[in-house]
Amino acid sequence: MLQSPLDLDLPAADAIDRTGFDLGWDHARHGLVPAPELLHEATPVGQGWRVARATFGPRTLAASAPLRLQLALRTAAWRQGIAFDALQVTPHHLAQIQVARCPVLRCTLGGAPAAPTAAVVERLNPQAGFAAGNLAVMSRRAAEARAGLDLLDLVRRARRAESAGGPEDGLPAAAWWRLATLQSYATPLRLHEAAALPLAVLPPNRVRLLNAAQGLQALLTLQFVAPGFAERLRGVAALLPEHTLRQDFNLFVGALLPRVVEAGDEAVARRRALEDAWLGERVQRRWQHFVLSLGEPAVEALLQRLDAGAPGVKVQHHSAEGATQGWALERRGRMAAFAASVPAARSRPAHPQRRAEDRPHAR
Repeated sequence: MLQSPLDLDLPAADAIDRTGFDLGWDHARHGLVPAPELLHEATPVGQGWRVARATFGPRTLAASAPLRLQLALRTAAWRQGIAFDALQVTPHHLAQIQVARCPVLRCTLGGAPAAPTAAVVERLNPQAGFAAGNLAVMSRRAAEARAGLDLLDLVRRARRAESAGGPEDGLPAAAWWRLATLQSYATPLRLHEAAALPLAVLPPNRVRLLNAAQGLQALLTLQFVAPGFAERLRGVAALLPEHTLRQDFNLFVGALLPRVVEAGDEAVARRRALEDAWLGERVQRRWQHFVLSLGEPAVEALLQRLDAGAPGVKVQHHSAEGATQGWALERRGRMAAFAASVPAARSRPAHPQRRAEDRPHAR
């Protein structure tokens, strides 16, 4: 079959914003049209869209809902100069992280795009890009509450709400703790910093826990979700090297156990009961004593030995470098073209030093 060369008036290759060009190309390849302001001939998106239209014509591919979401996220990231790892954050990945209920407010997700209950994909660590392991779905209301706040800010709001016995900026203390916990999963912390945070929300699917203490915290908590947890936890205790550590571990298990029994056998109710139990002072105190006595090397070793995970839970270990591959942490989540304009990160602790009255308490 003979093909005629396309007579396209394109700028030089080095003048094209490749990311924007690819966005326009992928829109046209799936029969989609970008926002009108991006279709001007001088824009990279418009250039890519026109070239793809001329190349493929009506021979377009189907545009699934996850693919449309990926294109929307890529476009928003490009417009804001935020790094986006398109090799890992695929439509399939985005489909895997979808949830029916907001992990922060526990409301059913849905409604118009601007509705408070609309589902949005959020970067857990705002100083990292759109990358696998750094993304979770929550309600627009929850996303707006955390906008512009770092982990320290979230913890402070949670404590103020606890002290006041009422909402802080419209959210109860438990919701602020859940936001803080989600953000902490994707934030590198020292052992004592990670140990001081409650597991106020179980890790969403495909989120990477950068801190070993939280990985162990989540894995042990998930043992309670399915029947047979007593035998599994006895097996964990048997792996501990010292009698005193086994005693500390059993005291921690005993602190969580009453909430599990009260919740019954229904899985969702039990998961919520476990999350709520972590906001109790006794559970948090027992956990801190155990994990700090264990120490970071032993925490890492125990995690490696518990690679079977929990029933229904698949655990995947990443190297320190591999866990944040594509996150652009060295650029604070910005695209390479914007790296020079990124200010240096301030050095600050993830949370203020805890005093006895600062520990989370039961609501």
